[in-house]
Amino acid sequence: MSEVNRVYQNEGIDFDASWFPVFYLLSKNEALSIKELSEQTEVSHPAASQLITNLKTRDLVTSATCANDGRRQLVTLTEKGKDLLEQILPVWVAIVSAMDDLLVNEPVCRDLLPAIGAMENIFKQIDLAGLIGSKLSVELKPAANE
Repeated sequence: MSEVNRVYQNEGIDFDASWFPVFYLLSKNEALSIKELSEQTEVSHPAASQLITNLKTRDLVTSATCANDGRRQLVTLTEKGKDLLEQILPVWVAIVSAMDDLLVNEPVCRDLLPAIGAMENIFKQIDLAGLIGSKLSVELKPAANE
């Protein structure tokens, strides 16, 4: 992310790579609830809410109560957010192009990306926290007799 942030900085664009998921999803959807953003980005609701609050402070997004469900807050890009989106779209195209070049020119990258995808799928199927906890309790804690 720091390399991508450097690209935005070099281009004179005030954008942080950590905002990408929200901007990407809102570029594909006119409005999304914080819950939908949370689910689609696979982050906790409080984390998504905190990010939205940060983007609101910068006047990049706004939220309004959903007409059909008063409990839902629908998030949309502001005009300033839409203008920023137009600035960052060429960067996204360049990032995809650069990654495609790496896949073609660097054989190790062709193996790495499927491996990352496989690991993500495994993480969805197992209790990783439980596995790590069992390793802590068995392998790292001193025996009771010592």
